[in-house]
Amino acid sequence: MDGASTRPTWSNWRELAAVVTYPQHLKRTVTVALIVGTAFFAMNQLALVAAGRATPLVWLKIALTYLTPLCMSNFGIVSVTRRPKEIRPRDRAHWQTNRRP
Repeated sequence: MDGASTRPTWSNWRELAAVVTYPQHLKRTVTVALIVGTAFFAMNQLALVAAGRATPLVWLKIALTYLTPLCMSNFGIVSVTRRPKEIRPRDRAHWQTNRRP
């Protein structure tokens, strides 16, 4: 059986949390955040931390360094798992008569 068929999808904001916290999705987004965040941390902040000169602002930047790839990875999953809303027949008729050629 294909595991993709059981993965959650969403069409409204209430269903979004189930998609983001789905174990396979969460594992992937956290893995991406750790790999990308660590690479960026090493390039941008490691020297300051190793020298003992990390200020509260530097620690905030480090947190954002990991949070940004986590958010972007979640955005990708949310984009792929969105389920289109059903278009009511009345709305479909309106859309078809008012679209531009």
